[in-house]
Amino acid sequence: MTDRWVAVLSGGLSHERDVSLRSGRRLSAALRSVGVTVAEWDADAQLLDRLHGDRPDAVVVALHGGEGENGAVQSVLEMLDVPYVGTDSRACRRAWDKPTAKAEMVRAGLHTPDWVVLPHATFRELGAQAVLDALVAKLGLPLMLKPDQGGSALGARVVRDASELPSAMVGALSYGDTVLVEQYIEGTEVAVGVVDGPDGPEALPAVQIKADNGIYDYTARYTAGLTTFHAPADLSAATAKTAGDLALAAHQSLGLRDVSRTDAIIDANGVPHFLEVNVSPGLTETSLLPMAVEAADRSLGEVFATMIERSLVR
Repeated sequence: MTDRWVAVLSGGLSHERDVSLRSGRRLSAALRSVGVTVAEWDADAQLLDRLHGDRPDAVVVALHGGEGENGAVQSVLEMLDVPYVGTDSRACRRAWDKPTAKAEMVRAGLHTPDWVVLPHATFRELGAQAVLDALVAKLGLPLMLKPDQGGSALGARVVRDASELPSAMVGALSYGDTVLVEQYIEGTEVAVGVVDGPDGPEALPAVQIKADNGIYDYTARYTAGLTTFHAPADLSAATAKTAGDLALAAHQSLGLRDVSRTDAIIDANGVPHFLEVNVSPGLTETSLLPMAVEAADRSLGEVFATMIERSLVR
């Protein structure tokens, strides 16, 4: 399909390194299957020397967490004028910070669970129990706790009883200094991928997620057999369109580029609620974006090869 050669960046030093390496391997294989020459590079101290000494036509960022999604690696590629697939550095930063992304959704008139953001220092300075009591009084129960930044549901936990809050808070804070606490909405969990096409962004079929333990946490995400997926999701045509519209609105209002994946909960009334958006969706054997691509009767290699060509003319 193409005689381009690209570097796929994966690995890095985030908590999601292993997942990123798996994504990088699968993406590299998919690109090779459509004729792209691929080098798999780790995002390490040798990266800049590699870019200077053996400059690829383009870079595809398959990093998860940390510098791969918060705009840091993208900033370096921009400084070096290296074409790359994915969202630019400034929009990465907006999407990476979950409270910022949620606030953008509210400004766009979209639904997202009510939330509170609590830095670690708040508990020390104001008293942990008093803060937790105020939290429950404000948002009620159940609650979803997660780090305000990061992915793969690391540190995320549902709290149905106030007695579980202290340990859940400690778990979330082990992955960052600030916790995002949301009202937990019961409903159908879906992920909707968006890819930019010649006529603008388009939503891929929604993927429905049913975790065996009820929570789509890190283990459920990356252990085969612990979660059942439906691609496309078992939704009415009207609800599926509403979920797709939500993902498109997130992609556009945050200024995302090439590819994104929006996670949402559809409540009992068929209303989708934005949870978070990912600028570097997982591409492993159990990841959601490849399922959506397949459900759209498309090939992962062809989709990303098209993005590579687009990156070269930007």
